[in-house]
Parts: sequence; structure tokens; C-alpha cells
Amino acid sequence: MRYAYKASLVGSAHQFELTGEGLSWRIAGRSGVWEYADISGVKLSYRPVSMQQQRFRADIDNAKGGRIAILSTTWQTATLVAPQGHLYRDFIVELHRRMQAAGSTARLVGGLGPKTYTAALALLAWLAVAMTGLLVMALLAANWMGALFLVGFAALFAWQVGGFVGRNRPRRYGFDQLPDALLPKESCNQ
Repeated sequence: MRYAYKASLVGSAHQFELTGEGLSWRIAGRSGVWEYADISGVKLSYRPVSMQQQRFRADIDNAKGGRIAILSTTWQTATLVAPQGHLYRDFIVELHRRMQAAGSTARLVGGLGPKTYTAALALLAWLAVAMTGLLVMALLAANWMGALFLVGFAALFAWQVGGFVGRNRPRRYGFDQLPDALLPKESCNQ
């Protein structure tokens, strides 16, 4: 099974293959094969960017200290970042299956780190209090347009940032229970 993506418009594609020997990779002129049992950790996360809202990332660590990243999107032109959702999902699921079959003891985690996640929640709580205060002031001053703007902005913010924070809740998972929130949907090519 093979997977490839371009991390930037300039440069070669990052290429990965699941072989009988392990995870084979080729990135920027470097290459290697990591045995499945030598993979010490996998971290899945949801990482949207302005040009691609459905972008996922897998950071894979090797017992010898190496790290590679696999993204679910690829650059095609100067203005187009294309999703590869089903290909990415299939590759990540099969990687986990092969690691489990090899008896891997890798640390499987998803989302943000606990400290970063706590800081993000604290910041969101502070912003919610500030926005509520502004909304109350706008309503007391009968500034209906300002109040409407604040409600609209808060709804958009909650939709965008809330989705990111909700999906990236810190978690541990098992080989047979990959977190759906941190993988593209099965049924569509997002």
C-alpha cells in the first residue's frame, strides 16, 4: 500500500509505502524503512488550514529518535491544496493494523497535548466572558447592529474554533479503536 503527498508547492512529494519489512519512506532525498515494531509512537491530529478545512496529520516516531509527518492534503497548484481523505485514512488504518500484527508497543495518542489543550480551553473561556460582556453593553446601549454583529461573530468563531478544539481533545487510543474525529470520513473524499 502506497501514499504520497506534497507538503509544499516547491519540492518533491513525500512518499510512503507499507511493505513486508516495515514503513518505507522517501522525503526530500532521504529514505528509510522503519520496522513496524520499531515505531514508538503515533500521534493523530486535526490541523485545518485556510485553504483546506479537512486536513489531518499523523506524526510517527521511531525508537531511534526519527520523526515523520503524514498529511491528508497535497499541493497541486499555487492556489489548490487538494484533499486525499480516503487514501490517507486507508493508509493510516492499514499502518495501525500492521503495527498491531508486528506486536508493536507504540504509544498511540490523538489531539493536542494536555497543557496546550488546557490553555486553549482557558483562552476560549476568557474570550466567551469578554464577548458576553460586550454583548450586554451593546444591548444596554440599544446598539442592535453591534449586538447582531457580536452574535454572528461568536457563532462563526464557535463553529470554526470549537470544531478544532473538540476534535483535538487529548486522548489515548488502541490499535483497534482509531479516533474517527482525527481521521477523514470513510464515505467521502474530503
